[in-house]
Amino acid sequence: MMMRRRGGLVRAAATTAVVAGTAGAVAHHQQQKYAQKDEALAYEQQQQMQAQMAAQPVYAAPAPAPAPVEAEDPTVAQLKKLGELHAAGILSDEEFTAAKAKALGI
Repeated sequence: MMMRRRGGLVRAAATTAVVAGTAGAVAHHQQQKYAQKDEALAYEQQQQMQAQMAAQPVYAAPAPAPAPVEAEDPTVAQLKKLGELHAAGILSDEEFTAAKAKALGI
């Protein structure tokens, strides 16, 4: 009688192991299946987003506004020009002094 009971326990343990192993394998298969579906969906969404981005027009940045030009006093402009001519050696010291006095109205 003792043998019969032991055989039943072994059989029950073996059955439990098979059922547990099968359940684990099925669960693993389902997880892989869902992961593949998720990856495919993510890939599709990425492709759609890239297509939408490619379809959108690309605009160039507007050119910066030109710097405001300050109106320069004509007398100051003439004095600058005389200074440049004097520095370049075109006007002598006497010519520069005379032209400067004339520009200033002295």
